[in-house]
Amino acid sequence: MNVFPTGLRVLVVDDDPTWPKIIEKMLKECAYEVTTCGLAIEALSMLRERKDGFDMVISDVNMPDMDGFKLLEHVGLEMDLPVITTSVDGESSRILRGIQHEACDYLLKPTRMKELRNVWQHVYRKKINAVSYVQEEDNL
Repeated sequence: MNVFPTGLRVLVVDDDPTWPKIIEKMLKECAYEVTTCGLAIEALSMLRERKDGFDMVISDVNMPDMDGFKLLEHVGLEMDLPVITTSVDGESSRILRGIQHEACDYLLKPTRMKELRNVWQHVYRKKINAVSYVQEEDNL
């Protein structure tokens, strides 16, 4: 079993009523704190209201109110949080679109526990990159 930090605060966004329950259970087994919501607009509102309230977002790309890529764009511009996109669609053009929108990862549903257990690495990388950037700015 891999060692991973506990208490990671994850916002899960998916309009499917079943999938968030499944992923929430899996993430809680990793000792992560999980909040779920069914609409991207609701998630964006929650993220704006609770600044520094989440360490990461896991979002489906196909939602009725706003697609996951648009949510990813807003999160990247406003919060600078790592976002993992999920979908049942493993088509390479969709995965590439996630990469172009700067998703940290693209998980295919159904997602395995091994993949979810290691999502903390994206948070760690994002924080390390932010610290490196600040240090570079200070050295100029």
